[in-house]
Amino acid sequence: MASSSRNNGGSRNANSRNSSREHRNTDSRDGYRESRSSDSRNGYSKTRDSDSRNGYGDGRSSGPKNKKAMSKKRKARKRRRIIMFTIEMVALVVLGVVLWAVLKQTTIQKINVNEEDIVINDTVENNVAMKGYRNIALFGIDARDDNLGKGNRSDTIMIASINLDTGEVKICSVYRDTYMNLGNDKYSKCNAAYANGGPEQAISMLNMNLDMNITNYVSIGFNGLIDVINSLGGVEIDVKEEEIKHLNNYQASMYSTETKERLTDDYVKVTKPGLQTLNGMQATAYCRIRATAGDDFKRAERQRTVLLACLAKARSASVSTLSATLDSVLPHVATNLDSGEMLSVLKDLASYEVVATDGFPFETNRVTGKVGKAGSCVIPTSLEDNVVLLHKFFFAQEEYTPSPSVKSYSAKVSSDTGR
Repeated sequence: MASSSRNNGGSRNANSRNSSREHRNTDSRDGYRESRSSDSRNGYSKTRDSDSRNGYGDGRSSGPKNKKAMSKKRKARKRRRIIMFTIEMVALVVLGVVLWAVLKQTTIQKINVNEEDIVINDTVENNVAMKGYRNIALFGIDARDDNLGKGNRSDTIMIASINLDTGEVKICSVYRDTYMNLGNDKYSKCNAAYANGGPEQAISMLNMNLDMNITNYVSIGFNGLIDVINSLGGVEIDVKEEEIKHLNNYQASMYSTETKERLTDDYVKVTKPGLQTLNGMQATAYCRIRATAGDDFKRAERQRTVLLACLAKARSASVSTLSATLDSVLPHVATNLDSGEMLSVLKDLASYEVVATDGFPFETNRVTGKVGKAGSCVIPTSLEDNVVLLHKFFFAQEEYTPSPSVKSYSAKVSSDTGR
């Protein structure tokens, strides 16, 4: 192919040269000399000499009007060069920031999962309405030593669904005490799935019970959340009077006696209600409150409130602040996103906008009660009906038919709970 290309190129050059010679000869025969003589008689040589002195050899006049026009053209060319240079510099800066963020993955814990072992219900893969969405599981782990693998319960469970066409993001909390299949055909509080089998089992649990197609996750420990919020300069939270006591108690309990030095540095009591800036430890303690009206439902709402406050703060943060935030948080994060997947998320990050949040099971379809050895649980009055509502929330499916798997899990939950 390369040889053929060169031969074709040579042929084209030869044809071009022959055509050029023929054209010049034709011009000469057809009166080029006459035109030149006429030009000479009409002052061609004078104009040519004048143009030559002014830097032009194409016969253009160097009069005041043309000088003005050329000045405008020079300015326009200069302006275009400046604009292009600016665009190139912005593009380089953006590219540099993205590549830098991807390279930061070297400090992220990589707890890989075998995607072949992640369960996705059969009918879900053919669900056209779910195409064009990236669904990611977010886990907040009850771990103070950055051990983000199995053996630790997931204090926070969220699903972020990103519409890749519009950049709209919807976030749904899955209440950690929800009674459902743990991904291994055993039934209990859903936060036990992460403790039993790490992120792989926790993702399968979400897919099996909710007819989702999640394969990616991000987990973060307490230290990570504290450092993120501190790096951002705190977050604005409207603290209620009845939350103050519990917020301060959780602060005091979050670190063991071996870390009293940090406790002394970070532990600042909240003394009044109202909108105020909470530091990392205060905001993390706020996320954990469940002893007020609303229990676990209000607790999950607080977690979403803090997450949205962090996102809002990050949007307006400087590059140096975001750099410090990433440096502080990534050692406390685990994910199975590879560089390419991370890049695909980062490149559109500025266009993402959280448009809706909610909790599963939905308020109209849940109760609380004790379920055997599992104890006090959040009970979906119908897991099947809740899955219909979830697909309407995430994917705008007005009429969704749950998979046979979900229907069987729903029947089991109803049998165990009497709901």
